[in-house]
Amino acid sequence: MKVAASALLIGAAAAAVPQQQQPLQASETVNDVLKSASEKASSWTKPLQNLQHELKHLTEEARQVWDEVALMFPEAMSQASFFSAPKKHTRRHDTEWDYHTSGKAIQDIWVTNSKGEKQREIDGNLEAFNLRTKKVDPKSLGVDKVKQYSGYLDDDEDDKHLFYWFFESRNDPENDPVVLWLNGGPGCSSLTGLFMELGPSSITKDGDVKYNPSSWNANASVIFLDQPVNVGYSYSGSSVSNTVAAGKDVYALLTLFFKQFPQYSHQRFHISGESYAGHYIPVFASEILSHKKRNINLQSVLIGNGLTDGLTQYEYYRPMACGDGGWPAVLSPQECTSMDNALPRCTSLIQNCYNSESVWSCVPASIYCNNAIIGPYQRTGQNVYDVRKKCGSNSLCYDELDWIQEYLNKPEVMKALGVEVDNYESCNFDINRNFLFQGDWMQPFHRLVPGILEEIPVLVYAGDADFICNWLGNLAWTNALEWPGHKAYQKAQLADLKLLDDGTNIGAVKSSGNFTYVRLHAGGHMVPYDQPVASLEMLNRWLGGEWVEA
Repeated sequence: MKVAASALLIGAAAAAVPQQQQPLQASETVNDVLKSASEKASSWTKPLQNLQHELKHLTEEARQVWDEVALMFPEAMSQASFFSAPKKHTRRHDTEWDYHTSGKAIQDIWVTNSKGEKQREIDGNLEAFNLRTKKVDPKSLGVDKVKQYSGYLDDDEDDKHLFYWFFESRNDPENDPVVLWLNGGPGCSSLTGLFMELGPSSITKDGDVKYNPSSWNANASVIFLDQPVNVGYSYSGSSVSNTVAAGKDVYALLTLFFKQFPQYSHQRFHISGESYAGHYIPVFASEILSHKKRNINLQSVLIGNGLTDGLTQYEYYRPMACGDGGWPAVLSPQECTSMDNALPRCTSLIQNCYNSESVWSCVPASIYCNNAIIGPYQRTGQNVYDVRKKCGSNSLCYDELDWIQEYLNKPEVMKALGVEVDNYESCNFDINRNFLFQGDWMQPFHRLVPGILEEIPVLVYAGDADFICNWLGNLAWTNALEWPGHKAYQKAQLADLKLLDDGTNIGAVKSSGNFTYVRLHAGGHMVPYDQPVASLEMLNRWLGGEWVEA
């Protein structure tokens, strides 16, 4: 006799969650989640507690959907994961760090406002956070000649330790902006972006450091952050399994970093990232903007080949795989038809997730859509990050990831950076599954973008050879987004985008109000990897305010 998947999971959740814990109160909208995120973040580090709450409100319809999808894709459902194993690590003595920044000390600073009232200088629950920083001698690793810092943001209360690596601008660090870079996954290290895409150097097959003339720190200082915890050099005894909880950590990191280095806090600050950062960035930006008294001078966000609005974007996997995205078809007509047939069920499940934002609605949507809509392409062996290529020998299709991983596991590299984990991995697949089985994958975080557009500009860019977060879907969700400038943005036409130096056509751009979309030609999922010159020019022109209406 087969036992329903929902019944098995109910038993697991009930057994795993201590009964004395108070159930998490459900939120009705993503904005409600953000408003009370500080209260919820600690609970969401115990994922089964959140699941237990969902079980109490599980409808018969939701139970049936879960069991239906579990029967269709039993292997995917059997991979249910709620915890990531703690990384082995050795905490370095405090004397090995050049700077120590206390969140409690920052929180204890009070100032008098214009009304003569006492108030905290900086908003936020920072008491549990501390920042440890060391100067990185550029000569020790040869990654760049500029001033560098590395270190950890510590939340000792929840045993979370996020690693970061900062590079000053090669040009004018006293005046150039500061950019935060985030890779996606969820669960992939941002040091991949550093050494494979947009950082000061790349790693060769022989393990050598190779200078990158198109690094994004050509005209901006850049922070590369390994988040959430247990990704890259970051580690924890607990786990973060959703984007909202991760946003609290990022706000704390930036606040403490800019307090330690106030010379950068006055510069314009921008958040950029790719892939699952399409989820991260709307939440992280909203978290920062929600604090009116802050030392983070956030001026814009940039989302590259992101997953932001699944309901709109999943419709465009079939056209991208079947020859309607500007590149030859990867799938046969029969396979394309099967994707067409699966789409109505997929969109119905995502809509249910959007309506309820419940784990029990969002997980089946992710499992069904990823298997029925993305699965046919994955089974071809073609690179999901570039429709023009087959996968390499690496499980993530790029051999460079192996070279980077080997380099970042060298003892001398770890020592120079103050690393505390025993080993580095490019991607942590436990984290990926944790986020999926917490229902985070299909959450409608695009609903936060209109609020961001009210305050700062947003750039969505996409390399047009990517399948997994393709340009068609990214253009579609920006056109579909409801915001005050919606009609004007929809009417805006894509215009050729050309290099300023020689007029080479590198893509297309449309812009209206605070919203801009850029299609970069012949770029895959990782645009700076495929088109380094074009991506740097796009960045420089965006930071310079070219497409932002005065």
